[in-house]
Amino acid sequence: MTKDMTGKPVFLKNNSLLRRRKLAVLLHSSEPNVFITTQQPENTENNISHRYSNASSLSPVLSLNSSPVMSPINQMPSPYSKSPWTLPHGSNGNDGSVHNTGLIGSLIREEGHIYSLASCGDLLYTGSDSKNVRVWKNLSEFSGFKSSSGLVKAIVVSGDRVFTGHQDGKIRVWKYSDKKKKTYKRIGDLPRTKDYIKSSMNPNNYIQVRRRRNVPWIKHFDAVSSMSLNEEQGLLYSGSWDRSLKVWRISDSKCLESVDAHDDAINSVVVGFGGLVFTGSADGKVKVWRRELTGRTTKHLLVNTLLDQDSAVTSVVINASRTTVYAGSSDGLVNFWEREKQSLSHGGVLRGHKLAVLCLATAGNLLLSGSADNCICVWRKEGDGIHNCLSVLNGHTGPVKCLAVQDQSEDEDEKDEEWIVYSGSLDNSVNLWRVSELPETCHY
Repeated sequence: MTKDMTGKPVFLKNNSLLRRRKLAVLLHSSEPNVFITTQQPENTENNISHRYSNASSLSPVLSLNSSPVMSPINQMPSPYSKSPWTLPHGSNGNDGSVHNTGLIGSLIREEGHIYSLASCGDLLYTGSDSKNVRVWKNLSEFSGFKSSSGLVKAIVVSGDRVFTGHQDGKIRVWKYSDKKKKTYKRIGDLPRTKDYIKSSMNPNNYIQVRRRRNVPWIKHFDAVSSMSLNEEQGLLYSGSWDRSLKVWRISDSKCLESVDAHDDAINSVVVGFGGLVFTGSADGKVKVWRRELTGRTTKHLLVNTLLDQDSAVTSVVINASRTTVYAGSSDGLVNFWEREKQSLSHGGVLRGHKLAVLCLATAGNLLLSGSADNCICVWRKEGDGIHNCLSVLNGHTGPVKCLAVQDQSEDEDEKDEEWIVYSGSLDNSVNLWRVSELPETCHY
């Protein structure tokens, strides 16, 4: 029991619900504040901390591969940036060794926090709270474009088109239009203006989103937090803090469906194997959806709820080749599930972070988890669902908000044993890492 401002007693019916609401407020107002500390025992077999990895523990901020002594890569003047990519001292092998895991380069942005990354071929797209999207190639600025409003929370690339999800609830579509000038042109929004106007003219298309507020169902009215592509079916999925999952047909930018998916903000949506779609939310749930034929139309139906907990689910990622699902949470834990025949079974929990897990990425046999503790844990999946923490990447001075893995070249001889990984942080920087699946060849 507690008291209000007038001194009258107030009874709290559900403490867990209150905690969820408080966390939801933090997620909506300022994501960097989601720093939920995990209470983990110091010495247990299940606790995988930094001391069990082969990464350097000299500093919580900089590893041996991230010395503050840096040299510029690109001295070309840029209309967008005042700070070029930089190289850490010794990363070119000046010490006579070859580092299979470590920092390759770093970019400090003066225009704000890095909220989103996307890698496509040799191009890297970065989104920040400045509303800008920058395009990088070979550690040099290649191009860039700017939206009129809304920080960039999500980026996905499909061919020559780029989809960006924004804080203002809009999804914008861009196209690489001029090879000589290397420019991107905005070609539309989701939904299209004419579709939105047409929908708004029919009272039956309105849904209640807040008290005394109704909006057309085909448009997000809150931040678009995550997007995922189903290239095979030509569909784009978008998850929003308005709690809805929307399905878009790429060919004509039409909104096919809107699903009232969760009881709180959706933080992550990802297309998985077998036509499944996975969503993670601040309500603590991970849900599985499948597109099925119902009557003459197709709808996404709830197949399963993999997780239901008090802590918010912040990120969901799929390793399709290994048929494994990972979900990071605000309590610093990563749950995972493995596919067995036609079902998904819980495989266990990875404990490597002291604060909230904010992003996840997969590469070959690896899982990478970025956290509010400023670190990136590199996990390798072994047989029988066992995950070993190979290393901890220390290079950021702020929470790691997003991760992206560069596609391997077709003529790559390394057989996916090494990967190029990008990490974006709320310290306004993007780091470029080389990550190996072979810890015995790493030098620290």
